[in-house]
Amino acid sequence: MPKIARELGALAVSRLTEPGLHMVGGVAGLALQVTPGGARSWILRVMVGARRREIGLGAYPAVSLKTAREQASAKRDQIAAGVDPVLARKEKISQLRANQAREITFEDAAKRFIEAKSAEWSNPKHANQWRNTLAEYAYPLIGRLQVAHVGREHVLAVLEPIWMTKTETASRLRGRIENVLDWARVKGYCAGENPATWRGNLDKLLAAPNKTRRVRNHPAMAIDEMGAFMVSLRDTLTTAARCLEFAILTAARSGEARGATWVEIDLDKAVWRIPAERMKAKKEHRVPLSDAAVALLTALPRPDDDSALVFPSPTGKTLSDMTLLAILRRAGLQATPHGFRSTFRDWAGEHTNYPRELAEVALAHVKGDASEAAYWRGDVLERRRRMMTDWAVFITTPLPKGAVISMQRTA
Repeated sequence: MPKIARELGALAVSRLTEPGLHMVGGVAGLALQVTPGGARSWILRVMVGARRREIGLGAYPAVSLKTAREQASAKRDQIAAGVDPVLARKEKISQLRANQAREITFEDAAKRFIEAKSAEWSNPKHANQWRNTLAEYAYPLIGRLQVAHVGREHVLAVLEPIWMTKTETASRLRGRIENVLDWARVKGYCAGENPATWRGNLDKLLAAPNKTRRVRNHPAMAIDEMGAFMVSLRDTLTTAARCLEFAILTAARSGEARGATWVEIDLDKAVWRIPAERMKAKKEHRVPLSDAAVALLTALPRPDDDSALVFPSPTGKTLSDMTLLAILRRAGLQATPHGFRSTFRDWAGEHTNYPRELAEVALAHVKGDASEAAYWRGDVLERRRRMMTDWAVFITTPLPKGAVISMQRTA
């Protein structure tokens, strides 16, 4: 049992000014500590298990004698219940710091996610698309919310206003919000189910995107308009026009054509090899070149450096997609460079007997069923060459609407 000190009153305590530790009684171990500089504070000296603790109870006289005794008594009750007040206080401080470290807004989380993932996105524009859609639609509503507090109702508040009118944008936005929240969960900033997931969650509250889309993502030109357009395009004597023509002849993506280099082109074999790093599917794609495509390339100036761009801008850099789009806009057309791939697919499906799988391989779409996979394994280059030759002839001298190319040879 600790020695019980004589109980001092408030006046006696106020007169304690000599440096040292002065036991004041009332609660075992309660003392007033006076420093050499004259500062005074309350200390509770007590054994907690096998350890002696000196627990600070605050400065005197801000903490009165009465309050100090109440606090000291409460601490002793904690100890009797098996709680170490010092450890408990440290745990609370640690938990507070941990909670503060997890404080991150949705906007901050999104920016950190984009920074972390942008290195693996092959197209530099991808990161900007993320930033722009989140900044326009998500940040105004949930940007300042703690990411741990973002719930389903908040995600719906972002998506519902544009779900029916801008379905494609809204669908991509939902996926981006889901990715940000998944990143935050793995980082420990939030817990529980992701409120932006589709299956078993938002699919019960929003219409399926494929049921609400009303327009094509990439407006395409009608098949029967291609002949007149190609005449006009070939009369446009610019590098951008030749690039667009080449993309149309090869059914390539705009970025693949704009980034083409001479080292990828084998004019002797009439083949364009696009390396995997420039392809969306990250797989090398071989494009058989029709006579029209070879003639286009042959007419272009070819520098000594095979690594040079086939279609350079006036400054020697890669043409922008907007440069190709401007050709169409100046002609008063709503089609996009990418939309010509849809036109090619419509032509192959509606005006020829070529197998669907052959057109899918020509478009470098990811292989699907077993029959399509067989086309990828063999690459069926010569059959594709015949198809691309027929396409080049068709867009120069289009057949009557609804006509089908007669295919005597095996496609």
